[in-house]
Amino acid sequence: MLEEMREMIAEQLNCEESSITESTSFKDDLGADSLDLFELVMALEEKYEVEIPSEELAELTTVGAVMEYLKNKGVEA
Repeated sequence: MLEEMREMIAEQLNCEESSITESTSFKDDLGADSLDLFELVMALEEKYEVEIPSEELAELTTVGAVMEYLKNKGVEA
């Protein structure tokens, strides 16, 4: 799943795929703003066919947190 996430995040946030790890912070490490994160969430929802409620977004600050969230929603790698 990490490889898929890297590809999507790099495309959405216009950053180097190789710089993305599970501990990468969207805001601190990748400089994502709220619009960037909204667009990323929309792409994740479409790709993995899940809904991510806006009240849960505050907890999804790193790539690993998003991966864990998706796994808990039944998304398989």
